[in-house]
Amino acid sequence: MKSKPPAETSQPVREPHGKKVTAKDVAERAGVSKWTVSRAFTDGASVAPEVRERILKMAAAMGYSPNLLARSLSTRSTRLIALVVDELGNPNQLRTLNETTRQLQALGFSTLLLNISPEYSPATALRLADQFQVGGIIFLGTTLKNELIQFAQQVRHIPLVVILRNSGQADIPFVSTDGYAAGAEIADLFLAQGYGRIGYMAGPLSERTELRRMEGFRDRLQEHGVALSVVMEASHYRRDDGMQALLRYLEATPRADRLEAIFCENDILAIGAIDALVLSNAPGKIAIVGFDDIELANAPSYQLTTFRQPIEYLVGEAIRRIAGPDRAGHPSLMAPGTLVIRASHRRKP
Repeated sequence: MKSKPPAETSQPVREPHGKKVTAKDVAERAGVSKWTVSRAFTDGASVAPEVRERILKMAAAMGYSPNLLARSLSTRSTRLIALVVDELGNPNQLRTLNETTRQLQALGFSTLLLNISPEYSPATALRLADQFQVGGIIFLGTTLKNELIQFAQQVRHIPLVVILRNSGQADIPFVSTDGYAAGAEIADLFLAQGYGRIGYMAGPLSERTELRRMEGFRDRLQEHGVALSVVMEASHYRRDDGMQALLRYLEATPRADRLEAIFCENDILAIGAIDALVLSNAPGKIAIVGFDDIELANAPSYQLTTFRQPIEYLVGEAIRRIAGPDRAGHPSLMAPGTLVIRASHRRKP
């Protein structure tokens, strides 16, 4: 005689205290095999719809969820993507991380965050990535070390993509805003205001990644006979670093010889520069433009003119290059951004 499936109940099915519910437990309650339970939790697996529904309801009532680590051993796919960062003080990097994890989770991937720092070397991070057998690496950092390139390309053959910067190497794909064109557009904005003494505030020096913002800015100024007068350097993408960089310049430069306008490599440096002008009793005396359009840029106290990157689109394109079914068929990409006009690019008389 064919056995009937157990009667369904809306009440939770409780296991003995402290006992972890397994697929075998669910199978016994649902009147199916353990392998049928496994297939019910696998997208595309062959299971009758009514059986899948019964198993999922029983699993929910019992508090069961599949062991993804165990499944990855059998399928040889962890569906785990490593996100490599090194400037978490940069609000735009946090925004990009949020968007990247959101899109990856919507596609059924999990993420492993590797925060490279002087205390946490690339070698240490890569050992962790190796142990977790990541299926791809998205690089959101500044400095692309040789260890990372060799690990991804030569040792494990893991797909690697650089986002928001040019990779600087022909064999490493990247998705980025066209920084060169953006720099030229910001130069045009300053030239239209009639500024003649113009500077640039750069972030930390990088290896093997490029922004191209300063090059586009400098070249467009030169086309119009205007030199890039000063290049300041901040050691990190943090507000205080931008503020200190401009304070040093203001202290060393007579008021009559100071710059009229500065293009800062990103918004958090630009916000620090605006704070430096306030501290120096010179608010609005130097025009400031940033890059990224972070939330704080629109605050009434800053009203920062800036250049917005299409973050959602760039993240989607980065994921396609490491996790899409046709990932090998996509070359590097540079996308246009949008100049956002507010008030900071105009000097006070």
